[in-house]
Amino acid sequence: AVGDDGALQKGVAWPDPRFTNNNNGTVTDNLTGLIWLTNANCFGTQNWDTALASANALASGSCGLTDGSVAGNWRLPNINELESLIDYGHSDSALPTGHAFSGVQTDYYWSGSTHVSFASGAWRVHLDSGYAYSGVKADGHYVWPVRGGQ
Repeated sequence: AVGDDGALQKGVAWPDPRFTNNNNGTVTDNLTGLIWLTNANCFGTQNWDTALASANALASGSCGLTDGSVAGNWRLPNINELESLIDYGHSDSALPTGHAFSGVQTDYYWSGSTHVSFASGAWRVHLDSGYAYSGVKADGHYVWPVRGGQ
């Protein structure tokens, strides 16, 4: 409609290609500069504390990585970084068409962001719809490590 976000076309155009498979277990997001683990299901589901530890301990030689990374290079994405992957024009996998990832689950993925008014909860994104919700940290959700950015 006239005057809505779609009519205004504000924002940054997505690069083409949006994602580059680095052929070392990583994918670079050419829009944000973030580097993601190619395998979005390396760790299965974990509670939030275990997810933080798993992401921080990730290193070359595991999860298909051959990039030379060491423990401490990887982390859980913050909620904004996780939501940056979403193409809100899609559902039943809210990722952009032609993404370079494997093992993506249409379920919840943890962010590293604690909910400000619910300390026993953290933000998560459902990759079927792309929506962010808070969840109890004791629950099991998928883990998708990232590096770079902040």
